[in-house]
Amino acid sequence: MRGARWRRARGRLECELTGVAQAMQRAAGHCTGNTLAMDDQAKQTALISALTTEHFVLQTAATSTIAEAAARSSLYVMALSSALVAMAFASQSSGVIVPFGLVVLPAVFLLGVFTVVRLVDTVLENQQYLTGIARIRRFYISLSPEAAQYLRPDTARWPEAAMTPSLRQGAFFAKLGTTATMIAFLNNLVAGAAVTFGVSAMYGREHLAVALGAGVVVAVIFMAMFISYQSKRLDALQELFASTGK
Repeated sequence: MRGARWRRARGRLECELTGVAQAMQRAAGHCTGNTLAMDDQAKQTALISALTTEHFVLQTAATSTIAEAAARSSLYVMALSSALVAMAFASQSSGVIVPFGLVVLPAVFLLGVFTVVRLVDTVLENQQYLTGIARIRRFYISLSPEAAQYLRPDTARWPEAAMTPSLRQGAFFAKLGTTATMIAFLNNLVAGAAVTFGVSAMYGREHLAVALGAGVVVAVIFMAMFISYQSKRLDALQELFASTGK
């Protein structure tokens, strides 16, 4: 009798322990599921926070390229204006104006070349930053149908929009509207004026027409070289974006 009661008690204890173990397993599975859900939510929140920060950084960097372009353009125009004013004072003496112009104009032209190269760089950097912003906006659009409604690509900026106002007349005219083109045009006129001064000094004023013709030819050649340079760099960046799927 005593052995039978002991076996029944042991059986009940085993059943109770088995039930407790099963309950603990179910509880552990429930907690694991909640933990996984919490981890996914935390990762999504961290991702959105990181993308928002990156969006802000890219927007700030894009704005800085515009500010840099404006500052460099202003610096060049101020230097050119100061040189022209100085030449106006030097023109009171016929023996001073020619050597003075042959020294000052090449220096201004060289400053303009450095400025134009950097202005083209700022255009490329701005396009890189705007492409990064567009990539982040595509993630925002995928969050919900409401986001897709308010963040429509057709009314967005470049490169999301299929057609922006600056491209309505074609890519060639859009490239002519850059700040780099404006400064390059002025700088090439400086180059033409320097050549005119040099040819006039060499052959005398009786060959002024030849000097003017040489200056015009040099200005046109330099302008064509700049347009080719800018187009190649812009096209190379677009090809890079196309090859990398940006």
